Amino acid sequence: MSSRFDLGPPPRLAYAGSGIDRAAQLRAAEAFDDKAGAYALVGESVVLKKAAGGMDPLFTLGEARKLAAPGEIVFLGLRDGAPRYGVALDANAADALKSAGLLVIDLRSIAVQGLIGPDHLAEVAEAKAMLLWHARHRFCSNCGMPTVVSEAGWKRDCPSCKTMHFPRTDPVAIMLAINGDRCLLGRQARFGTGMWSCLAGFIEPGETIEDAVRRETFEEAGIVCGNVRYFASQPWPFPMSLMIGAHAQALSVDIKVDTSELEDARWFSRDEAAAMLMKTHTQGLSTPPPIAIAHHIIRAWVEGASVG
Repeated sequence: MSSRFDLGPPPRLAYAGSGIDRAAQLRAAEAFDDKAGAYALVGESVVLKKAAGGMDPLFTLGEARKLAAPGEIVFLGLRDGAPRYGVALDANAADALKSAGLLVIDLRSIAVQGLIGPDHLAEVAEAKAMLLWHARHRFCSNCGMPTVVSEAGWKRDCPSCKTMHFPRTDPVAIMLAINGDRCLLGRQARFGTGMWSCLAGFIEPGETIEDAVRRETFEEAGIVCGNVRYFASQPWPFPMSLMIGAHAQALSVDIKVDTSELEDARWFSRDEAAAMLMKTHTQGLSTPPPIAIAHHIIRAWVEGASVG
């Protein structure tokens, strides 16, 4: 795709492109291998050990179990034919692990700072999402009784009412509305100074991706959209969403901001958006960093993507 902007080589989309073979047919065996690779998590933080040239998130399962009292263990799948696991450690173990020379840090900081190799990032995201699901679903939503883990961590069963519980992913539409040579970006109060991003919102039951894109854009900014074109998706383990990116054709231009959702929204020219991506905007404005799919959606439009 030709572009008049020199944005450099495209960055990799974080948490995507997993090299894991999920090998669902092996889950029923539940035969944990202490010599296999494992990622250890304390609450919502990841445990890293020092390694040559940086930090390493991968322990053996046996090592991970000895770091602190283990909780749930999830079989993530096979990587190059070898099993990988996610291990939940005692939530009170963080200080002791830090004292032992380990780094206990949140996954967002790991991605932003590039603390681990990109080949680990998607697998750690999978582990975090699954272990948080276990932490929040210890009781049956049908009868309220405690549930038990089965299928190597991919199911929880209720011994009382026999209901089976499976992990779910929350779909989120994230979109860039386009009007000619302008795009629509919004700001939330929690954003860093000068940062603007795509609009986004959860897809509701009985709703298509396209309908969600149109509804959210109208609800948040009062802009009516027509054609919607899918761009890409990104697992977003905060805690377990799937960001579904799209470009949308704006049919109206007058913005009416829903201040309960956004601090502000405005149109940006392609030149401005390019400067924001490159962090050269004269007013210090910027887009989200490359770990977020919003960065990639905006960049694709700057480089020529359309919804026509």
